[in-house]
Amino acid sequence: MKFDVITLFPNMIKDACSHSMLSRALNTGIISINTINPRDYTLDKHKKVDDTPYGGGAGMVLMCQPYFDAFDSIQKDEHTEVFLLSPQGQKFEQTTACELSEKKHIILICGHYEGFDERIKIYTKAKEISIGDFVLTGGELPALCIIDAVSRNIEGFLGKIESAKKDSFSDGLLEHPQYTKPREFRGLNVPEILFSGNHSKIDEWRRRQQLLVTARKRPDLIAKFKKNCNNSKDLKLLNEVLFPKTEYDRNVD
Repeated sequence: MKFDVITLFPNMIKDACSHSMLSRALNTGIISINTINPRDYTLDKHKKVDDTPYGGGAGMVLMCQPYFDAFDSIQKDEHTEVFLLSPQGQKFEQTTACELSEKKHIILICGHYEGFDERIKIYTKAKEISIGDFVLTGGELPALCIIDAVSRNIEGFLGKIESAKKDSFSDGLLEHPQYTKPREFRGLNVPEILFSGNHSKIDEWRRRQQLLVTARKRPDLIAKFKKNCNNSKDLKLLNEVLFPKTEYDRNVD
């Protein structure tokens, strides 16, 4: 997977990608990340890339010329996907990350100031994408979020792709609780089921916990999951989580 990032602050991208799993993925060739600075393509002797908006108003707007030329410098083919980081864009979610992990080449265009001259969006034919309903100073942090989220779904990035498949949101639910050694710490114990050796029961417990955690923390996700779920076992567990039996019900049964 190749990422090209058009950014006024290339060191923000390079520095962040020089640590942890992204660094390892770069070193092993699983991904490549290239930065293109529009200041290197501006015709202005002062390296200016922005100007005042036509029609008046506050702030500065990113100019066509340096961004057109920066974009043109990137080698592209019919498989290249182009995204412009914008709070007006389609919301980036886990499903988007999984879909994009199948691509070969992604271009991310980072904005700043009051935004882009609209013609940049038209010329690049970029899809606008957003990581949430809030505004940041620039597009570098959203670009990094997308690079990380997409990369971890690429085979080899995490060692085992199953690790990514069990992440929160991978199937529309939050992740189940995780535990490690010691078995008891300061009066807090690991659930006994995890020591049973019965993997089907452990899987069922974890699934139940996923549903329970999601119902408590993100009822909006539970509503969506219930609407789209065709798995009878999941629906039975969900019903037990949402409508737990009382002590009276259990005695009647």
